[in-house]
Amino acid sequence: MQDNGEMERFIDKPLGIPQGRHQIRRMLRYLPKKLLRNAVVRVLPLFAVVACASFAPQLPDLTQDSDVVVLLHGLGRSPSAMHRLERRFEQAGFQVANLGYDSLNDTPEEILADITAQLDACCMDKTPQVHFVGHSLGGLIIRAYLEEQDVENLGRAVLLGTPNAGTEYIDNGEDRWWYAFLGPTGTALGTGADSFPNSLPAPDYPLGVIAGRTDRDNEDELPGEDDGLVTVESTRLDGMADFILLDVTHWELRSNAAVADQAIAFLRTGSFIH
Repeated sequence: MQDNGEMERFIDKPLGIPQGRHQIRRMLRYLPKKLLRNAVVRVLPLFAVVACASFAPQLPDLTQDSDVVVLLHGLGRSPSAMHRLERRFEQAGFQVANLGYDSLNDTPEEILADITAQLDACCMDKTPQVHFVGHSLGGLIIRAYLEEQDVENLGRAVLLGTPNAGTEYIDNGEDRWWYAFLGPTGTALGTGADSFPNSLPAPDYPLGVIAGRTDRDNEDELPGEDDGLVTVESTRLDGMADFILLDVTHWELRSNAAVADQAIAFLRTGSFIH
């Protein structure tokens, strides 16, 4: 079951596993390991299809009444993963465009083209300012987009647990059974100089970084402090306007109330609450 746990950690929480997952896991312990692995290999792609079935949600009908926050989810997820953040931004008075993309099949270039088309259709020049908030891979897509596009009404950007220098899980995962399921973008998230994260330049716009920290003992996998998937050091970025470290896991960064409050504070003021 250790391999299954590794896959769950990397693809931003278990895909398609129901609320009774702990009971299911107890049952699975009694299955032969070979049988279990074969079942997971066959079923996991179906979970991925279900999880990513709604990459392109209905685009919002924005007005000039208030700023918009563009939300981008992480690897192996859909816009539903960002619904709690979406509600909190709306409660704070922002309009929200919670966009989706096919993170498990598309290349970074294809994802960027998809997001650009969605933003052109929904958000550009339709609100006073456009802010961006991305969880994990979503933060890298935001950086890539803002490198290519000149957004005249750009506000601020917040990255949540984004592996700006890559993650060691990819460096050490090439021989793991789950590696191929990550797709061309997921496997490009290593720490090497030619990886997708390290191909992006430093930001020239107001950008804040929120990192998570957990007390899980995984020093052999991730050196130093980490959120369970990305090291704190990897989230730091030259040119960032502010940085804050919170005691939340990688997956809690997209649902935790304190994270939302800090992101809202940065979007409004350009600084976190220290």
